[in-house]
Amino acid sequence: MKKKFFGFDFSHFRGDLFGGITAGIVALPLALAFGLQSGLGADAGLYGAIFISFFAALFGGTNTQISGPTAPMTAVSMVIITGMIAANEGDVNKALPAILMVFVLAGIFQIALGFLKVGQYIRYIPYPVVSGFMTGIGVIIIITQLLNVLGYYPKEDTAYVNEFKPKAEEVILEKILQDEAGEGILVLEDFEETIKRSNDISMEEIQKEAQALAGSQSAGVLGTFNVLGRAINNINLIDLGLALTTIFIIYGFKRITKAIPSTLVALLLITLIAYFLIPGYRTIGEIPSGFPKLKLEILTNFSISQVYPYIFTAMSLAALGVIDSLLTSIVADNMTKTKHKPNQELIGQGIGNTIAALFGGIPGAGATIRTVVNIEAGGKTKLSGMVAGLLLLFVLLLLGPLASQIPAAVLAGILITVGIGVMDYKGLRHIPQLPRSEVFVMLLVLILTVFVGLVEAVAIGLVSSSILFMKKISDEVDNRTTITPLQEVEDELPWMDEGDIIKRMKNKVYIKHLDGPLFFGFASRFQDLMNSISNIKVVVIRMDKVPYVDQSGLYVMENAIKDLQEQGIKVVFTDIHGQPKDIFEIFNIIPDLVPQKYCFDTFADCAKWLEQHLKVA
Repeated sequence: MKKKFFGFDFSHFRGDLFGGITAGIVALPLALAFGLQSGLGADAGLYGAIFISFFAALFGGTNTQISGPTAPMTAVSMVIITGMIAANEGDVNKALPAILMVFVLAGIFQIALGFLKVGQYIRYIPYPVVSGFMTGIGVIIIITQLLNVLGYYPKEDTAYVNEFKPKAEEVILEKILQDEAGEGILVLEDFEETIKRSNDISMEEIQKEAQALAGSQSAGVLGTFNVLGRAINNINLIDLGLALTTIFIIYGFKRITKAIPSTLVALLLITLIAYFLIPGYRTIGEIPSGFPKLKLEILTNFSISQVYPYIFTAMSLAALGVIDSLLTSIVADNMTKTKHKPNQELIGQGIGNTIAALFGGIPGAGATIRTVVNIEAGGKTKLSGMVAGLLLLFVLLLLGPLASQIPAAVLAGILITVGIGVMDYKGLRHIPQLPRSEVFVMLLVLILTVFVGLVEAVAIGLVSSSILFMKKISDEVDNRTTITPLQEVEDELPWMDEGDIIKRMKNKVYIKHLDGPLFFGFASRFQDLMNSISNIKVVVIRMDKVPYVDQSGLYVMENAIKDLQEQGIKVVFTDIHGQPKDIFEIFNIIPDLVPQKYCFDTFADCAKWLEQHLKVA
């Protein structure tokens, strides 16, 4: 008998409790690591994990889903954060309202997508796009963590920062000129105010701007490659040792037991070793204790001009969260033999991301590993996801100061293993056996993801997949479509109902077999085929196997009929039905161009008319 209180099913509470606690433990080190990677700090990752896990479970449509910051979402967030910080003189606090507003918009877009019932269309995303994207995400994470593993921080490299001081002075002077232009005091005849302000520029301002430029130039994949040589020449052996030991424990402990998350073991063990044995190691930074504060400055301290360039990025972030979450929902369905509600899941994810952003958290999505852990530990209802969020809140409220002592190198090591794990080895392994077109899309998306941008990679991947798919379909339709004189049909495997009159029709009739949709991918080929017809009296267009005609196909059919009729060739249809018949009637191809009497229900009816019309003996 089910025990329900306030609409929640408590009949599996023991399993939900253990599942949520276990998933929360697994989520803790990843949340801290993703927060640090994003550029907003480990606490932002923890805030995101708390609110997304709780509210996505509460309002979502997948009972066993555990949500929170994920590798793909963090990678996109990192790009947004880096760009906005760079646009705000390297000041995180100045850029924060606009950053969080972009995350709020992403959540709102997800809610809208849920209400628009977009969830069911996830199945139409081609696997090569997903494969290339996930592998690209893994490569990005690994590359961008190399500097942290080596213990190299460009903003602290004095020699490197000094290279940017001349540029920093130029940037500051340019800002002064822009400010004066805005104030209306900049005139060619009088630069006294400009000279005065430029003389007031302090070395501290130049240093700060130079550090911001150094950080910008060393951010991302290409930025990492720019300074990798410097990093190798300035290795911090303590950070390198901590990171490598973390990676060793994560992979090694799994061989001993999987009952305890190896990531958590590495986090606790290396933190204790560093705290007691290594003085002066670099920590992840302060994690504020107490309940997260509502960031009201989101609503007051941001400008539309800051957020507007990122509207499309926010939409892309929302779409990525949709894909990430619903793919995890499918995994959960397969494990639990249940069926999730995709549109409700999008609404839940959107609410979770919106609330998380309002409290300063980074966005997230359904997390596959955490969801699998939850299910295996006994989680069966949405209470498990809520328990995971509450556990992380408990850690924040009571253990925040202790979490602040975690070495930064440990989280870098954890992220390296995440990057290795997120790559699609199944797709990479099957490259030699896959069709070349699919391999092309996969590698194209991978390269664009790593070196250009995640949004561009997915967009171009989807377009490329669609074009290649249409090319395949048009080639297939072309291969199965024939235009033949009736007397030659015997040599081309005629359709069963054509055999009786073949020999008697001689060269007076052409039969056009259409074997598939008449759409834009096949339209030009169809036009070429119809233009090749001449010196006959009747063209029979067999529509038996045409399920769909699009706008391109419609116009090509119209033009072909007109061209044939101008040559004195009569056009007839057989077995036209469904959508093709409806659209032909809407656009008056029937009956204006082809009268209803020349639209035969069967080829047998058409054959009788042909014998009478052509007076075949």
